[in-house]
Amino acid sequence: MKGVAQAVPTTPAAHRGPVVAALMLGMGLAAIDGTIVSTAVPQIVGDLGGLAVFSWLFSGYLLAVTVTLPVYGKLSDTFGRKPVLIAGVVLFLIGSLLCAAAWNMAALIAFRVVQGLGGGALQGTIQTIAADLYPLKERPKIQAKLSSVWAASSVAGPAAGGLLAGYADWRWIFLINLPVGLVALWLIVRHLKEPAAARTTPRERVRIDWAGALSIFATGALLLTALVQGGVAWPWLSAPSLGLLTGAAVLGAVTVLVERRAAEPIIPGWIWRRRTISAVNLALGALGLLMVAPTVFLPTYAQSVLGLGPIAAGFVLSVMTLSWPITAAFSNRVYGRIGFRLTAVIGISLALALLLAFPFLPFPGEPWQPALIMLLLGGALGLFQLPLIVGVQSTVPYEERGTTTASVLFCRQVGQSVGAAVFGAVANGVLAARLGGGDLDTLARALDAPGSLTAETMDGLRRAVDTAVDYVFVGAAGAAALALLVLLTLAPRRFPVLKEATGDARGEDQAP
Repeated sequence: MKGVAQAVPTTPAAHRGPVVAALMLGMGLAAIDGTIVSTAVPQIVGDLGGLAVFSWLFSGYLLAVTVTLPVYGKLSDTFGRKPVLIAGVVLFLIGSLLCAAAWNMAALIAFRVVQGLGGGALQGTIQTIAADLYPLKERPKIQAKLSSVWAASSVAGPAAGGLLAGYADWRWIFLINLPVGLVALWLIVRHLKEPAAARTTPRERVRIDWAGALSIFATGALLLTALVQGGVAWPWLSAPSLGLLTGAAVLGAVTVLVERRAAEPIIPGWIWRRRTISAVNLALGALGLLMVAPTVFLPTYAQSVLGLGPIAAGFVLSVMTLSWPITAAFSNRVYGRIGFRLTAVIGISLALALLLAFPFLPFPGEPWQPALIMLLLGGALGLFQLPLIVGVQSTVPYEERGTTTASVLFCRQVGQSVGAAVFGAVANGVLAARLGGGDLDTLARALDAPGSLTAETMDGLRRAVDTAVDYVFVGAAGAAALALLVLLTLAPRRFPVLKEATGDARGEDQAP
């Protein structure tokens, strides 16, 4: 593919500012809605009931976002980014309005799924438009901005949800999306311009692989439901888990057959036949896997082992979001000299060392110790993730970029779901072995009420949680080692970057 010129975005430089603002607003909406509901669950359950199924407020949203990413990626390549993004924002806002009007838990869960259907369009299409707007040398800046918004929104979500539920009403969690989303929508409609090729798609190309979209949706729904609910709603070896996993395997085989026969498949075969794309997909799938350790288990460690309050525990994690965008923004100075792959190898190697260092922290230790590891880990992962995303987006032409970006995000989301299931099982297994029963949630609640426990029992519980989280971080280090192995063995030494008509990029990744 070297030497082929990419389409030049037609959004004028004067209009890029408003478009970037719209992208950041949209990214903030998608990110914050994944976490904002968490601290408002008591108020929601108290109003609507449905305690037994409230976890689907999160699972339903995650499922809808993940399984629709490939579909929206293909649609954006077929019909253009603008109509897909507009449809996604509108669908997200309709879902938000319906959530605010929900009359029981079942309705709220269903409307969260509607929100997720719009959120899938936001995540994938925004990342693709960011690559369309800027030439290769300038992409790290916009990607770093989006990473900052994502990180800040994810961390701020629980606090915002708690404030709105505590001082206003939980329904404002969803209503607040409306003015923000409408501003983003107005900016997109008014300022986003696309290449002429995207607006005049030949009629013969406008074929939607509905069978493929449905089979991908069904396969992803069964697989993610098994991963999210297994070990939580039912045991791993129970009939529901085995049935869902078997169904996902059967539907996965059907999906492969459907996609191989489709004229315009949702997930085309070239996604996995091209070494660069398949290697990046696998590496970022491993990133999703390892990120479960800090984002899910570190807050429990900080509260249960270090004895911190929720706000201080959140700070231990949030320092990672300070260093990640900084190294991401300056990563172009590194990969401009040594190439995309070697930059990512350095980043994931540092991350591997830091994840392995976590189990060596003293017990109980000081809060600054895990905070320092998280600060350095964020910097390492900024060097790892952004060069891979920018690099893989730069190896495909405009009409393939949406599908490529969606495949990367899809693999990262699936990796996160797998990580939550696997590491949850690991942590609970360690606790059961050390204490003769119980799981991480039960013990965390016991540690929140220390008055009913003896000092010896408290110390034993804290040590058990400490050991369980140590094992999780070792598992995360294994995921980092897997990503490193993929880059060293599967990824090409030089990414086949396409020439850009603007002349801002070189014809290929000139790694030494």
